[in-house]
Amino acid sequence: MAATGQVFLLLGSNLGDRPQVLAAAREAIGEQAGSIAGQSAIYETAPWGITDQPAFLNQVIEISTSLLPEDLLRIILNIEHDLGRVRYERWGARVIDIDILYFGQTVLDSARLTLPHPRIQDRRFVLAPLAEIAPAFLHPLLQKTSSQLLEECPDTSVVSKIP
Repeated sequence: MAATGQVFLLLGSNLGDRPQVLAAAREAIGEQAGSIAGQSAIYETAPWGITDQPAFLNQVIEISTSLLPEDLLRIILNIEHDLGRVRYERWGARVIDIDILYFGQTVLDSARLTLPHPRIQDRRFVLAPLAEIAPAFLHPLLQKTSSQLLEECPDTSVVSKIP
């Protein structure tokens, strides 16, 4: 299979040395999943879902990969595990979280993976870094760009670019 461009991943961390964890995740993704074609700045964001926990650092990266979506998911889950991710509760504190936002224009709804990520449009911490590196990328179902989705996002939580 030829390399697929415009695969966007969201990296997040709110435990441990957050900048180092994001760097280790980027390195592992580059080695195991595909070459990194672009990356946003790092943003500090309020926790979402369960708000009584430390702030997150979030970043969106774009990769080029020859993997199929489910194979990419398997590798990402292994990277999370290798970096110390333990799943205690949904939306809880975590050393690392890696989500597949988009896999090109692929639309998929399997037992393990939904593409595009079903809550992109509801989360400012996703849309701010995504709109930074891919403002014109078109959501394959909503037919709106990242910039449009950010403008319309109902989430009012604080998302601040780290200088």
